[in-house]
Amino acid sequence: MYISVTGAVMYKVDIQEDKKEAAAIEARRNREKQRQSRIFNARYRTMGVDVEGLKSQVEERKLREEAEKRRDEAFDADRVQCDKIAQMLEEEEQQRKRQLNQAMVEFWEQHQQPSSRREWDLHDPESVHKEPPARISDEDPRCGPSGMQRFVGEDLNALAKRQWQKEQNKKHWEEQSNERKKDLADRKYADMLDGKKRIELDLRALELAHLEEECRKAKAMAVASYNQALAAEVAEQQRRAQQQEQDDNCTEIHNTLTSDILTENPDVAISLFGPHRMVPYRWKGMTPEQLQAMWKTQEEQCKEKVRLREDEQRQDAEWDRQRLLADRATMVLEEQEQDFRKQLRKTLDAYNLQLADAQKSNLQYLEKEVYTNSPTAQYYLQFNTSSR
Repeated sequence: MYISVTGAVMYKVDIQEDKKEAAAIEARRNREKQRQSRIFNARYRTMGVDVEGLKSQVEERKLREEAEKRRDEAFDADRVQCDKIAQMLEEEEQQRKRQLNQAMVEFWEQHQQPSSRREWDLHDPESVHKEPPARISDEDPRCGPSGMQRFVGEDLNALAKRQWQKEQNKKHWEEQSNERKKDLADRKYADMLDGKKRIELDLRALELAHLEEECRKAKAMAVASYNQALAAEVAEQQRRAQQQEQDDNCTEIHNTLTSDILTENPDVAISLFGPHRMVPYRWKGMTPEQLQAMWKTQEEQCKEKVRLREDEQRQDAEWDRQRLLADRATMVLEEQEQDFRKQLRKTLDAYNLQLADAQKSNLQYLEKEVYTNSPTAQYYLQFNTSSR
Protein backbone atom coordinates (compact mmCIF):
# COMPACT_ATOMS: atom_id res chain seq x y z
CA MET A 1 0.00 0.00 0.00
CA TYR A 2 1.43 3.36 -1.08
CA ILE A 3 0.08 6.81 -0.46
CA SER A 4 0.84 9.84 -2.59
CA VAL A 5 -0.31 13.28 -1.50
CA THR A 6 -0.39 16.25 -3.86
CA GLY A 7 -2.23 19.36 -3.10
CA ALA A 8 -2.78 22.86 -3.96
CA VAL A 9 -4.24 24.88 -1.10
CA MET A 10 -5.01 28.54 -1.10
CA TYR A 11 -4.85 30.76 1.99
CA LYS A 12 -6.36 34.16 2.67
CA VAL A 13 -4.51 36.38 5.13
CA ASP A 14 -6.92 38.56 7.08
CA ILE A 15 -6.07 41.54 9.22
CA GLN A 16 -6.49 40.95 12.92
CA GLU A 17 -9.72 42.04 14.57
CA ASP A 18 -8.12 44.77 16.71
CA LYS A 19 -6.38 46.31 13.68
CA LYS A 20 -9.61 46.24 11.67
CA GLU A 21 -11.51 47.87 14.52
CA ALA A 22 -8.82 50.53 14.92
CA ALA A 23 -8.92 51.22 11.17
CA ALA A 24 -12.73 51.57 11.26
CA ILE A 25 -12.54 53.99 14.21
CA GLU A 26 -9.86 56.04 12.46
CA ALA A 27 -11.97 56.17 9.28
CA ARG A 28 -15.00 57.40 11.25
CA ARG A 29 -12.85 60.07 12.90
CA ASN A 30 -11.56 61.26 9.55
CA ARG A 31 -15.07 61.44 8.10
CA GLU A 32 -16.21 63.46 11.14
CA LYS A 33 -13.27 65.89 10.72
CA GLN A 34 -14.05 66.34 7.05
CA ARG A 35 -17.72 66.96 7.85
CA GLN A 36 -16.79 69.56 10.51
CA SER A 37 -14.44 71.29 8.07
CA ARG A 38 -17.29 71.54 5.54
CA ILE A 39 -19.87 72.78 8.07
CA PHE A 40 -17.67 75.38 9.82
CA ASN A 41 -16.19 76.65 6.57
CA ALA A 42 -18.24 79.66 5.43
CA ARG A 43 -17.08 79.28 1.85
CA TYR A 44 -18.36 75.70 1.43
CA ARG A 45 -21.51 76.43 3.46
CA THR A 46 -22.53 79.35 1.24
CA MET A 47 -21.60 77.64 -2.04
CA GLY A 48 -23.47 74.39 -1.30
CA VAL A 49 -22.51 70.71 -1.67
CA ASP A 50 -18.85 69.61 -1.84
CA VAL A 51 -18.89 68.36 -5.44
CA GLU A 52 -15.19 67.45 -5.45
CA GLY A 53 -15.62 65.36 -2.33
CA LEU A 54 -18.54 63.50 -3.86
CA LYS A 55 -16.56 62.86 -7.05
CA SER A 56 -13.61 61.53 -5.07
CA GLN A 57 -15.94 59.21 -3.13
CA VAL A 58 -17.44 57.89 -6.37
CA GLU A 59 -13.96 57.29 -7.83
CA GLU A 60 -12.81 55.51 -4.67
CA ARG A 61 -15.89 53.28 -4.78
CA LYS A 62 -15.25 52.40 -8.44
CA LEU A 63 -11.60 51.57 -7.69
CA ARG A 64 -12.65 49.39 -4.76
CA GLU A 65 -15.22 47.53 -6.88
CA GLU A 66 -12.64 46.97 -9.65
CA ALA A 67 -10.11 45.63 -7.14
CA GLU A 68 -12.71 43.23 -5.70
CA LYS A 69 -13.66 42.11 -9.20
CA ARG A 70 -10.02 41.40 -10.13
CA ARG A 71 -9.53 39.50 -6.87
CA ASP A 72 -12.62 37.35 -7.55
CA GLU A 73 -11.39 36.65 -11.09
CA ALA A 74 -7.98 35.61 -9.74
CA PHE A 75 -9.63 33.26 -7.22
CA ASP A 76 -11.85 31.79 -9.96
CA ALA A 77 -8.79 31.15 -12.14
CA ASP A 78 -7.06 29.40 -9.22
CA ARG A 79 -10.12 27.20 -8.60
CA VAL A 80 -10.32 26.24 -12.28
CA GLN A 81 -6.62 25.33 -12.30
CA CYS A 82 -6.99 23.19 -9.15
CA ASP A 83 -9.99 21.39 -10.70
CA LYS A 84 -7.99 20.65 -13.86
CA ILE A 85 -5.08 19.28 -11.84
CA ALA A 86 -7.44 17.03 -9.82
CA GLN A 87 -9.06 15.74 -13.03
CA MET A 88 -5.65 14.98 -14.56
CA LEU A 89 -4.54 13.04 -11.48
CA GLU A 90 -7.82 11.12 -11.38
CA GLU A 91 -7.53 10.20 -15.07
CA GLU A 92 -3.95 9.00 -14.56
CA GLU A 93 -5.04 6.85 -11.62
CA GLN A 94 -7.90 5.32 -13.64
CA GLN A 95 -5.55 4.62 -16.57
CA ARG A 96 -3.07 2.93 -14.24
CA LYS A 97 -5.84 0.73 -12.79
CA ARG A 98 -7.07 -0.24 -16.26
CA GLN A 99 -3.55 -1.18 -17.40
CA LEU A 100 -2.96 -3.24 -14.25
CA ASN A 101 -6.27 -5.11 -14.66
CA GLN A 102 -5.56 -5.75 -18.34
CA ALA A 103 -2.09 -7.10 -17.50
CA MET A 104 -3.61 -9.41 -14.87
CA VAL A 105 -6.22 -10.73 -17.32
CA GLU A 106 -3.56 -11.35 -19.97
CA PHE A 107 -1.38 -13.17 -17.44
CA TRP A 108 -4.30 -15.39 -16.43
CA GLU A 109 -5.11 -16.20 -20.04
CA GLN A 110 -1.50 -17.03 -20.95
CA HIS A 111 -0.11 -18.72 -17.84
CA GLN A 112 -3.02 -19.85 -15.64
CA GLN A 113 -5.27 -21.94 -17.85
CA PRO A 114 -7.45 -24.51 -16.03
CA SER A 115 -5.87 -27.35 -17.96
CA SER A 116 -2.41 -26.52 -16.56
CA ARG A 117 -3.45 -26.99 -12.95
CA ARG A 118 -2.17 -29.88 -10.92
CA GLU A 119 -5.62 -31.09 -9.87
CA TRP A 120 -7.15 -30.72 -13.35
CA ASP A 121 -7.62 -34.48 -13.64
CA LEU A 122 -10.13 -34.28 -10.74
CA HIS A 123 -12.22 -31.52 -12.37
CA ASP A 124 -11.82 -32.43 -16.04
CA PRO A 125 -15.33 -32.83 -17.58
CA GLU A 126 -13.83 -35.21 -20.20
CA SER A 127 -12.14 -37.44 -17.62
CA VAL A 128 -14.71 -40.22 -18.09
CA HIS A 129 -14.00 -40.40 -21.82
CA LYS A 130 -10.25 -40.35 -21.24
CA GLU A 131 -10.15 -43.17 -18.68
CA PRO A 132 -9.16 -46.67 -19.93
CA PRO A 133 -11.58 -49.63 -19.66
CA ALA A 134 -12.22 -51.24 -16.30
CA ARG A 135 -10.20 -54.34 -17.27
CA ILE A 136 -7.70 -54.77 -20.06
CA SER A 137 -6.10 -58.14 -19.30
CA ASP A 138 -5.23 -60.48 -16.46
CA GLU A 139 -2.04 -58.54 -15.86
CA ASP A 140 -3.91 -55.24 -15.47
CA PRO A 141 -2.43 -53.55 -12.31
CA ARG A 142 -5.82 -52.00 -11.56
CA CYS A 143 -7.40 -55.32 -10.80
CA GLY A 144 -7.89 -55.77 -7.05
CA PRO A 145 -8.26 -58.87 -4.90
CA SER A 146 -11.99 -59.05 -5.54
CA GLY A 147 -11.35 -59.68 -9.24
CA MET A 148 -9.47 -62.91 -8.48
CA GLN A 149 -6.95 -61.94 -11.13
CA ARG A 150 -3.95 -61.17 -8.94
CA PHE A 151 -2.98 -62.30 -5.45
CA VAL A 152 -0.60 -61.14 -2.72
CA GLY A 153 3.01 -61.91 -3.59
CA GLU A 154 2.35 -62.04 -7.34
CA ASP A 155 3.12 -58.41 -8.22
CA LEU A 156 5.35 -58.90 -11.24
CA ASN A 157 5.59 -55.18 -12.00
CA ALA A 158 6.68 -54.01 -8.55
CA LEU A 159 10.03 -52.62 -9.77
CA ALA A 160 8.46 -50.77 -12.68
CA LYS A 161 5.74 -49.43 -10.42
CA ARG A 162 8.24 -48.09 -7.90
CA GLN A 163 10.30 -46.55 -10.68
CA TRP A 164 7.18 -44.93 -12.08
CA GLN A 165 6.26 -43.58 -8.64
CA LYS A 166 9.73 -42.06 -8.23
CA GLU A 167 9.50 -40.42 -11.62
CA GLN A 168 6.06 -39.06 -10.79
CA ASN A 169 7.30 -37.67 -7.47
CA LYS A 170 10.28 -36.05 -9.19
CA LYS A 171 8.06 -34.61 -11.88
CA HIS A 172 5.63 -33.18 -9.33
CA TRP A 173 8.46 -31.71 -7.31
CA GLU A 174 9.95 -30.04 -10.40
CA GLU A 175 6.57 -28.66 -11.38
CA GLN A 176 6.05 -27.18 -7.90
CA SER A 177 9.55 -25.65 -7.91
CA ASN A 178 9.03 -24.12 -11.35
CA GLU A 179 5.64 -22.70 -10.37
CA ARG A 180 7.12 -21.19 -7.21
CA LYS A 181 9.97 -19.57 -9.14
CA LYS A 182 7.58 -18.29 -11.76
CA ASP A 183 5.27 -16.80 -9.13
CA LEU A 184 8.24 -15.10 -7.46
CA ALA A 185 9.44 -13.65 -10.78
CA ASP A 186 5.94 -12.43 -11.63
CA ARG A 187 5.62 -10.81 -8.21
CA LYS A 188 8.97 -9.04 -8.60
CA TYR A 189 8.01 -7.84 -12.05
CA ALA A 190 4.67 -6.48 -10.77
CA ASP A 191 6.46 -4.71 -7.88
CA MET A 192 8.90 -3.16 -10.35
CA LEU A 193 6.05 -1.87 -12.56
CA ASP A 194 4.25 -0.48 -9.52
CA GLY A 195 7.40 1.32 -8.35
CA LYS A 196 8.02 2.87 -11.76
CA LYS A 197 4.43 4.05 -11.95
CA ARG A 198 4.63 5.54 -8.46
CA ILE A 199 7.84 7.41 -9.36
CA GLU A 200 6.20 8.72 -12.51
CA LEU A 201 3.17 9.99 -10.54
CA ASP A 202 5.45 11.63 -7.96
CA LEU A 203 7.41 13.43 -10.68
CA ARG A 204 4.18 14.58 -12.26
CA ALA A 205 2.91 15.86 -8.92
CA LEU A 206 6.18 17.75 -8.34
CA GLU A 207 5.91 19.33 -11.78
CA LEU A 208 2.33 20.44 -11.13
CA ALA A 209 3.32 21.85 -7.73
CA HIS A 210 6.16 23.79 -9.39
CA LEU A 211 3.76 25.24 -11.97
CA GLU A 212 1.32 26.21 -9.24
CA GLU A 213 4.12 27.95 -7.30
CA GLU A 214 5.17 29.93 -10.38
CA CYS A 215 1.56 30.97 -11.01
CA ARG A 216 1.20 32.12 -7.41
CA LYS A 217 4.41 34.17 -7.62
CA ALA A 218 3.32 35.78 -10.89
CA LYS A 219 -0.03 36.70 -9.36
CA ALA A 220 1.67 38.21 -6.29
CA MET A 221 3.99 40.27 -8.52
CA ALA A 222 1.02 41.51 -10.58
CA VAL A 223 -0.89 42.53 -7.44
CA ALA A 224 2.18 44.35 -6.08
CA SER A 225 2.69 46.20 -9.38
CA TYR A 226 -0.96 47.20 -9.44
CA ASN A 227 -0.77 48.50 -5.85
CA GLN A 228 2.33 50.55 -6.66
CA ALA A 229 0.72 52.04 -9.74
CA LEU A 230 -2.45 52.87 -7.79
CA ALA A 231 -0.41 54.53 -5.01
CA ALA A 232 1.51 56.59 -7.57
CA GLU A 233 -1.74 57.66 -9.24
CA VAL A 234 -3.28 58.73 -5.92
CA ALA A 235 -0.14 60.71 -5.01
CA GLU A 236 -0.20 62.46 -8.39
CA GLN A 237 -3.88 63.39 -7.98
CA GLN A 238 -3.18 64.83 -4.54
CA ARG A 239 -0.23 66.84 -5.86
CA ARG A 240 -2.31 68.26 -8.69
CA ALA A 241 -5.16 69.19 -6.33
CA GLN A 242 -2.72 70.89 -3.96
CA GLN A 243 -1.08 72.80 -6.79
CA GLN A 244 -4.48 73.88 -8.15
CA GLU A 245 -5.57 75.11 -4.73
CA GLN A 246 -2.36 77.09 -4.24
CA ASP A 247 -2.72 78.66 -7.69
CA ASP A 248 -6.33 79.64 -6.93
CA ASN A 249 -5.32 81.22 -3.62
CA CYS A 250 -2.46 83.17 -5.18
CA THR A 251 -4.74 84.39 -7.98
CA GLU A 252 -7.40 85.52 -5.49
CA ILE A 253 -4.84 87.38 -3.36
CA HIS A 254 -3.35 89.07 -6.38
CA ASN A 255 -6.77 90.15 -7.68
CA THR A 256 -7.71 91.53 -4.28
CA LEU A 257 -4.47 93.52 -3.91
CA THR A 258 -4.60 94.99 -7.42
CA SER A 259 -8.33 95.82 -7.49
CA ASP A 260 -9.79 99.33 -7.50
CA ILE A 261 -11.26 98.91 -4.06
CA LEU A 262 -7.87 99.12 -2.30
CA THR A 263 -6.62 102.07 -4.33
CA GLU A 264 -9.47 104.45 -3.31
CA ASN A 265 -9.99 106.44 -0.09
CA PRO A 266 -12.02 104.49 2.41
CA ASP A 267 -12.92 107.53 4.56
CA VAL A 268 -15.81 108.54 2.34
CA ALA A 269 -17.71 105.47 3.48
CA ILE A 270 -17.76 106.59 7.18
CA SER A 271 -21.31 107.35 8.31
CA LEU A 272 -22.36 110.54 10.12
CA PHE A 273 -23.86 108.46 12.91
CA GLY A 274 -20.44 107.26 14.03
CA PRO A 275 -17.04 106.13 12.80
CA HIS A 276 -17.97 102.55 13.41
CA ARG A 277 -20.75 102.70 10.85
CA MET A 278 -20.33 102.63 7.07
CA VAL A 279 -22.42 103.87 4.14
CA PRO A 280 -22.97 100.80 1.98
CA TYR A 281 -23.00 102.51 -1.41
CA ARG A 282 -19.85 104.52 -0.51
CA TRP A 283 -17.83 101.69 1.03
CA LYS A 284 -14.56 101.21 -0.91
CA GLY A 285 -12.94 98.39 0.98
CA MET A 286 -11.51 97.30 4.30
CA THR A 287 -9.00 99.10 6.43
CA PRO A 288 -5.38 97.87 6.74
CA GLU A 289 -6.20 96.45 10.18
CA GLN A 290 -9.09 94.50 8.76
CA LEU A 291 -6.91 93.31 5.89
CA GLN A 292 -4.21 92.28 8.33
CA ALA A 293 -6.75 90.32 10.39
CA MET A 294 -8.09 88.68 7.23
CA TRP A 295 -4.61 87.72 6.04
CA LYS A 296 -3.80 86.29 9.43
CA THR A 297 -6.98 84.23 9.32
CA GLN A 298 -6.13 83.02 5.80
CA GLU A 299 -2.64 82.10 6.91
CA GLU A 300 -4.05 80.10 9.79
CA GLN A 301 -6.44 78.39 7.42
CA CYS A 302 -3.54 77.52 5.06
CA LYS A 303 -1.57 76.09 7.96
CA GLU A 304 -4.61 74.04 9.01
CA LYS A 305 -4.97 72.69 5.47
CA VAL A 306 -1.28 71.80 5.36
CA ARG A 307 -1.62 69.99 8.69
CA LEU A 308 -4.68 68.07 7.48
CA ARG A 309 -2.84 67.14 4.29
CA GLU A 310 0.17 65.89 6.25
CA ASP A 311 -2.16 63.81 8.45
CA GLU A 312 -3.71 62.29 5.33
CA GLN A 313 -0.27 61.48 3.89
CA ARG A 314 0.76 59.82 7.15
CA GLN A 315 -2.43 57.79 7.10
CA ASP A 316 -1.75 56.66 3.51
CA ALA A 317 1.80 55.70 4.46
CA GLU A 318 0.45 53.65 7.38
CA TRP A 319 -1.98 51.84 5.07
CA ASP A 320 0.86 51.07 2.66
CA ARG A 321 2.90 49.69 5.54
CA GLN A 322 -0.03 47.50 6.63
CA ARG A 323 -0.39 46.14 3.09
CA LEU A 324 3.34 45.30 2.97
CA LEU A 325 3.06 43.51 6.32
CA ALA A 326 0.08 41.54 5.05
CA ASP A 327 2.04 40.52 1.91
CA ARG A 328 5.00 39.41 4.03
CA ALA A 329 2.70 37.42 6.30
CA THR A 330 1.25 35.72 3.21
CA MET A 331 4.74 34.77 1.99
CA VAL A 332 5.66 33.41 5.45
CA LEU A 333 2.51 31.28 5.52
CA GLU A 334 3.27 29.91 2.05
CA GLU A 335 6.81 28.96 3.15
CA GLN A 336 5.39 27.24 6.23
CA GLU A 337 2.94 25.36 4.02
CA GLN A 338 5.78 24.16 1.79
CA ASP A 339 7.76 22.97 4.83
CA PHE A 340 4.68 21.14 6.10
CA ARG A 341 4.23 19.42 2.75
CA LYS A 342 7.86 18.30 2.72
CA GLN A 343 7.56 16.90 6.25
CA LEU A 344 4.31 15.15 5.37
CA ARG A 345 5.97 13.66 2.30
CA LYS A 346 8.83 12.29 4.37
CA THR A 347 6.37 10.81 6.90
CA LEU A 348 4.37 9.11 4.15
CA ASP A 349 7.52 7.68 2.55
CA ALA A 350 8.58 6.22 5.90
CA TYR A 351 5.10 4.79 6.41
CA ASN A 352 5.16 3.22 2.93
CA LEU A 353 8.51 1.60 3.71
CA GLN A 354 7.07 0.15 6.91
CA LEU A 355 4.08 -1.24 5.00
CA ALA A 356 6.40 -2.81 2.42
CA ASP A 357 8.46 -4.47 5.15
CA ALA A 358 5.28 -5.74 6.80
CA GLN A 359 4.04 -7.23 3.51
CA LYS A 360 7.36 -8.97 2.91
CA SER A 361 7.32 -10.39 6.44
CA ASN A 362 3.75 -11.61 5.98
CA LEU A 363 4.65 -13.25 2.67
CA GLN A 364 7.63 -15.01 4.22
CA TYR A 365 5.44 -16.16 7.11
CA LEU A 366 2.86 -17.62 4.68
CA GLU A 367 5.51 -19.43 2.65
CA LYS A 368 7.46 -20.82 5.64
CA GLU A 369 4.81 -21.30 8.35
CA VAL A 370 1.32 -21.59 6.78
CA TYR A 371 1.80 -23.44 3.46
CA THR A 372 3.99 -26.23 4.83
CA ASN A 373 1.61 -29.20 4.56
CA SER A 374 1.95 -29.92 0.82
CA PRO A 375 0.30 -33.09 -0.61
CA THR A 376 2.66 -36.07 -1.02
CA ALA A 377 2.72 -38.89 -3.53
CA GLN A 378 0.92 -41.17 -1.07
CA TYR A 379 -2.05 -38.79 -1.18
CA TYR A 380 -2.44 -39.18 -4.94
CA LEU A 381 -1.95 -42.98 -4.87
CA GLN A 382 -5.18 -43.48 -2.93
CA PHE A 383 -7.28 -42.53 -5.97
CA ASN A 384 -8.26 -44.98 -8.76
CA THR A 385 -7.26 -48.03 -6.72
CA SER A 386 -10.41 -50.02 -7.52
CA SER A 387 -13.06 -50.27 -10.22
CA ARG A 388 -15.79 -49.04 -7.93
